[in-house]
Amino acid sequence: MKTKLLKVSLVGRTNAGKSTLINLLVNELISISNKKINTTEDIIEGVLNIKNHQIILYDTPGINFTFDKNIRNKLLNKNIWEGINKSDIILLLIDINIINLKQIQKYLSKLLEVNKKIIVVFNKNDIETKKSLTSYIKVLKKLYDIYDFFSISCKNKKGIKNLKDFFIKNTYNSKWLYKNNEITNKDDIYISNQSTRNSILSVLHKEIPYNVIVENKYFNYLKNGDLKIKQDLIIETERYKKIILGRNGSKIKQIRTKSQNFISKILKSKVHLYINIKLRDAKKI
Repeated sequence: MKTKLLKVSLVGRTNAGKSTLINLLVNELISISNKKINTTEDIIEGVLNIKNHQIILYDTPGINFTFDKNIRNKLLNKNIWEGINKSDIILLLIDINIINLKQIQKYLSKLLEVNKKIIVVFNKNDIETKKSLTSYIKVLKKLYDIYDFFSISCKNKKGIKNLKDFFIKNTYNSKWLYKNNEITNKDDIYISNQSTRNSILSVLHKEIPYNVIVENKYFNYLKNGDLKIKQDLIIETERYKKIILGRNGSKIKQIRTKSQNFISKILKSKVHLYINIKLRDAKKI
């Protein structure tokens, strides 16, 4: 049986549900989802293998950063277009609760420049929402050459099978890029670092989380199967230390506990996580 392949980039505004969708499609927690902007900074690849079909899904940063010129967002912009350029099909994910036609048109006009098939997927169309999308689809069909439209709910897992069937239908004869047992391009260390970063985003506020770098120092499975991890939180200025620690160490404890539980859930092992705060280019704080 010939192997078949399809590469799909997931693009959309921050919090449209890209990370949640890729986790649902792959049926594993590989991409961090968080209400803070912008959780996904790197390109995370999810691999879905169904019989002789391999679908590679590129989870990209929020597309709203393509129009922002500050230094951090230039890097996010670069990662977005890297994922798009690798793909055969662009999946534009839209949160139906905040539909803005002018904004969607702005994104589509930019995406159509790369001359690839585009599908528009409306997310969060939950039972309690029941929002009619007919008028939006009619306008977009009239203005743009959209390959197909889908309505899904990641929350209720509605419409996910339809997406998978569509992907399978559009695969083409090609060698697989990943082995049958591989589900992502990221290793366990990356995932554990991202888990801690996600916990920082959840516990802390404002711009501080984005200025903290999580660096792995030790990662080892013990003889009893437990996982021991040591991480450094690299901060820019010493004033961040008190904020990250919190009163009587309450914040750092929350970060550690949330991350430890999340890593344990993903890697299916009891985790012992140790976190240290370090000032950039300085000794331990």
